[in-house]
Amino acid sequence: MKKNLLLLILLITSISYSQFTTTPSPAIASSAVTLNFNKTGTPLSSYTGTIYAHIGLTVNGAKWQNVKGSWGNNSTQPALTLVSGTTYKLDLTPDLYAYFGIPNTSSITEICVVLRNDAGNMQTADTFFNVGAFQATLTSPAENSSTIITSGGSLNISASNTGGNASYVLKANGTTLNINTAASSYTFNHTNITGNQIYELEVTQGTTVITKKFSVIVNTGTISAAMANGLLDGINYNTGDATKATLVLDAPLKDFIYVAGSFNNWQPTSAHSMKKDPTSGKFWLELTGLVSGTNYMYQYWVGDATPLAGSPGLVKTADPYSTLVLSPFDDPGISSVNYPNLPVYPVGQEREVTVLQTGKAAYAWSSATTNFVKPAKEKLVVYELLVRDFDANKSYQDLINKIDYFKNLKINAIELMPVMEFEGNESWGYNTSFHMALDKFYGTSDKLKEFIDLCHQNGIAVILDVALNHAFGRNPMLRMWMNDPDGNGWGSPSTENPYFNTTAMHSYSVGEDFNHQLPRTQNYVQRVIKQWVEEYKIDGFRWDLTKGFTQNCPANVAGGQENCTGSLQQDRIDVLKKYADYSWNLDPNHYVIFEHLGGNEEEQQWANYRLNETPSKGVMMWGIMTFDYNNLTKGYAGNISRMSSSSRGFTAHRLMGYAESHDEERLMYNNVQAGNNTTPDHNVRTLTVALSRMSALGAVSLLVPGPKMIWQFGELGWNSSIFTCNNGTVNSPSDGTSGDCKLDTKPQPQWTGKWLGDTSRSIIYDDWAKMITMKTEEPVFLGTVTINNSSSLLPNIKITNSALASTQLKDVLIVANFDVTPKNAPSGFPYTGTWYNLMDNTSINVISTSVAITLKPGEFKIYGNKTASLAIADYEKSPTIVLYPNPASDYFTLNETTAKVQVFSITGQLLKSFDTNKTAGSQFSVSDLNQGLYIVKTFDENNEMKVLKLLKN
Repeated sequence: MKKNLLLLILLITSISYSQFTTTPSPAIASSAVTLNFNKTGTPLSSYTGTIYAHIGLTVNGAKWQNVKGSWGNNSTQPALTLVSGTTYKLDLTPDLYAYFGIPNTSSITEICVVLRNDAGNMQTADTFFNVGAFQATLTSPAENSSTIITSGGSLNISASNTGGNASYVLKANGTTLNINTAASSYTFNHTNITGNQIYELEVTQGTTVITKKFSVIVNTGTISAAMANGLLDGINYNTGDATKATLVLDAPLKDFIYVAGSFNNWQPTSAHSMKKDPTSGKFWLELTGLVSGTNYMYQYWVGDATPLAGSPGLVKTADPYSTLVLSPFDDPGISSVNYPNLPVYPVGQEREVTVLQTGKAAYAWSSATTNFVKPAKEKLVVYELLVRDFDANKSYQDLINKIDYFKNLKINAIELMPVMEFEGNESWGYNTSFHMALDKFYGTSDKLKEFIDLCHQNGIAVILDVALNHAFGRNPMLRMWMNDPDGNGWGSPSTENPYFNTTAMHSYSVGEDFNHQLPRTQNYVQRVIKQWVEEYKIDGFRWDLTKGFTQNCPANVAGGQENCTGSLQQDRIDVLKKYADYSWNLDPNHYVIFEHLGGNEEEQQWANYRLNETPSKGVMMWGIMTFDYNNLTKGYAGNISRMSSSSRGFTAHRLMGYAESHDEERLMYNNVQAGNNTTPDHNVRTLTVALSRMSALGAVSLLVPGPKMIWQFGELGWNSSIFTCNNGTVNSPSDGTSGDCKLDTKPQPQWTGKWLGDTSRSIIYDDWAKMITMKTEEPVFLGTVTINNSSSLLPNIKITNSALASTQLKDVLIVANFDVTPKNAPSGFPYTGTWYNLMDNTSINVISTSVAITLKPGEFKIYGNKTASLAIADYEKSPTIVLYPNPASDYFTLNETTAKVQVFSITGQLLKSFDTNKTAGSQFSVSDLNQGLYIVKTFDENNEMKVLKLLKN
């Protein structure tokens, strides 16, 4: 079943049968069935929206078959009907066979169901309802349990059934072990067990077969053997022999570990029992007989003969150091277009498995990546984006297709929200479970590398957002040492866990809290850093929630946990410096960015760290300025003085300031909802008026010296609320509802609505591009800045670089009017003479330094003592024509009007020609073309040609 953990805390509780019943009871497969649900006392008790059912069947002994729709998809999963008060129902008609689309010869023995809210982040536990008057009960051992015994031990098996006599067939590892053809109860004692056993007890009455599964795992004890030098946790490929690979697992306090996989048919014998290195205490096993290039899957079966009360004796888990995992929960929802030839999850297994492949060819990086010179920290303009919401196809290929969009905006870095293996598919990515594995939802490893390579070819650095404060419930290092009193395989860290705190030691609890003072946690974090820097050539990390890296703030701390978390904590200062040191050891120019949002005293210790070295280090600190900048765009006074690094005591430009990020309500939405509407001629709540003020925002934010960040489509005035739901409605905490839609997938009107052709929006894009070009090309913007430390509607910014000669552009004055009426804005020019508007290089003669500048509402001016050498008046852009969808199956469209369109083979042969005028959005059929890569040439009415690539599915 889909465990989709997207909220800070996920409540999963059992449901009593008084809250959840079927009519009739038990259900009958050949008739209509009604599920009855009372939400009182469940995780949905306070939820008032639509309740959806994730529902399937147990067929021929296999649970969760024929599931309706996919998790979180409100258009395909059934919705319950409110009966009255807190009571709901779901009618399964005309019968279970027809409702689930299954042949009526199938043996249905259970209905499997989980109920959830519309966002999929509140849910009930897995619940199973018997189907059919004939039922069988496994008395001992428990169904789906794994019993640990010593070699030569025995297992008592007992079961019973309803409806008279039934036939019992007990199989072990696929071989029939015992038969009783006519009995209402069953007992058998399997003795002298020397190897692992997977049992199936088939109980048959008439044509109905009920299968109960369980297993025995033999404790092999410690097999002591020295491990070869130089082996690391996880998969160690043998570079000289593609038939071998060595697995290493650090599992203190565990008694034995088997490796089960496709290479032993998921039935490991003693030959696949891991050895234990007497020096390090780590378990290891060399696999042999592997075939180069073949995908193998495996899990660890981690055994504890004397587990803590409430902890499992056996845990089946993927490798904590996996770089590719398969998931029975998520993989069915992954597009074959985004991830072609995805290895198939092994039938009959449970939970994530790790993929191992020897002999895999390394990605062929271009010289642009191997020789890439990162933009200076002081010049960074970072574009933060969520792949899922950037384009409708939710893929790295979409980003590749839009490279001209990024180039034209002139940004020099892209920051991807977390792309490490996260739980679910429709996610922001902060619910990470495998930090070294790439999540498959957006595409393959090679496709992400292709995007990174392309960015480097165009002078753009790539930064990853990493969530290493915490991990979520599928994480192997959590599951191997967890409390799991209900035995469902989900739990919280036990007191034995060598990675996690049992409860969060800070006030921002998310998932399960890593203890960063533990050596194993520090080793894991460093391995994560190494993986992304070396394997993916990532240029930097934005560290999420660094306030959580302390051990000093338990819930009962004196003065309160929140106050403690927000205060200076030396332990997290030190450990985060250690992680920064490790990054810089791998790459001296690596970007280290902390989302701390804390006090100056603590942040200064990171921002000013190792600045005097060559190259200069220093951690960049996220600088949230949303409130004051949004006040300005809405038409109210704001104080933006803290946009400068110096205002926070940073010696160098290390404040990555921003007016908008993924985490705040969108500026444009607030403008339209709550802008100043007191002046009819300039009503900020009118979209076109609100858009007209966003260029000024760029002037007073992007040009402040130091690194800056843009949230995706802020440059086009994206006006959808952060709380926009999947269905287009807006549901925020202020609505008084129990949940909100903050994490829901958002629409992408910027492409379908062709926003680049909308002058009100494209002018923001063009103006910001000019400003970013100035920031990255003109040395004056490396200088010092003066911003009035007061709340105002008329911000005034002075920038000077005293290291430059008077013959250069060395002084800049930025003024803007965020009022809703014209204003004479005080200027404060540093000196008189000729000054130039850097947006168009026109000039004015300043005869008084105190001259006022008349500005219309929403207007701004950027003046310099010299013209901009970048020749902003001749500012050029790459072609912005966009071809979509790409890859295409039946047709493609273009976002510009064309006079002629031609499609060529990769060898230059003309295959198709569309010779009539087509408006933007018209469809060009390619259904008759074979799969492959093609060249598309477009011509406008002036016969200007543009060339694009098309991938045909």
